[in-house]
Amino acid sequence: MRRPLADGYELDDDLSRVDVAALHAALQGTYWAAGRPLAEVERLVRGATRVVGLYHDGALAGYARCVSDGTSFAYLADVIVFAEHRGRGLGVELVREIVEGGAQAGLRWLLHTADAHDLYAKFGFGTPDASTMERPALRGDDA
Repeated sequence: MRRPLADGYELDDDLSRVDVAALHAALQGTYWAAGRPLAEVERLVRGATRVVGLYHDGALAGYARCVSDGTSFAYLADVIVFAEHRGRGLGVELVREIVEGGAQAGLRWLLHTADAHDLYAKFGFGTPDASTMERPALRGDDA
């Protein structure tokens, strides 16, 4: 999939186009991935079920990642529009493409987020229900 947007932007799910170093640098400014090592970002990108990159004049300007079992659920992660490209509605297009544009469109989608609730609500994400449980990541020598 490759979809042009206005003003020289485009969305593309070609994994080989993702500039992992640029993504790593942008993720360092987030509350959810600050301190994540470059090697871990590389593994997460390469191990994803689907990634969608947002590009401006060929350079990475945003990103979203999906992890899925391909049958019952899809998990949305690492949604980011790089700071200098925000305020143009690009996050809406990025989320629309990853959630509604791929093979996982009809699955149950999950995500964890502390912000942008209004954005995700546009795509049917709602308040977690009473059955949602989470075991946080364990941190230690093997983290």
